[in-house]
Amino acid sequence: MQRISLLEKGSGPTKILALGAHADDIEIGCGGTVLRILEANPDAEVLWVVLGASGQRVDEAIASANSFLASARHKEVIVKEFKDGFFPYIGAEIKGFFEELKRKCSPDVILTHCRYDLHQDHRLVSELTWNTFRNHLILEYEIVKYDGDLGTPNFFVHLTELLAHRKVRILLDTFKSQLEKNWFTQDAFLSILRLRGLECNAPEKYAEAYYCRKVVY
Repeated sequence: MQRISLLEKGSGPTKILALGAHADDIEIGCGGTVLRILEANPDAEVLWVVLGASGQRVDEAIASANSFLASARHKEVIVKEFKDGFFPYIGAEIKGFFEELKRKCSPDVILTHCRYDLHQDHRLVSELTWNTFRNHLILEYEIVKYDGDLGTPNFFVHLTELLAHRKVRILLDTFKSQLEKNWFTQDAFLSILRLRGLECNAPEKYAEAYYCRKVVY
């Protein structure tokens, strides 16, 4: 398996854009990767964008982002209130926001939803990411859910056992509104991390997985 030094100390990205359709998407899909980047390079700049949250979910999204970015010296958290489940029908508004993002930042790496995700909001965010950022490294993360749309990712980020459990602990401690859902559990979150860790022979058994469409070495 070919290794690249994307996340290693001294060679990692300095500007990260993390995009999530809803509160908790970034955390579930790439929270461990963000923690690992900041562990290696706390000077990295992180722009954390949640596109759809309302009510209690806004407070949870902000609290969770601040927990994941606690060691970051440069961070910005943006939480929008685009209507959950309706992203394709209000696409022009969301496209306008993406154009604002393009003027605001030029990240080294973008973490976004997978284009094959069966949730319509997730797919639109992925599509607009590619439409807006044309010359950037884009990694598409996965979200475990009822739809059963997990595929075969081709890019893996090893996580230590400590980081894997820290990611899950923040999720469970912060998103109290989701605890009654049968998929929002410690075993579910750790299971996918363990499975992806097995697939890439992670030294401490855990990993997050992505789809990388284009990369230049």
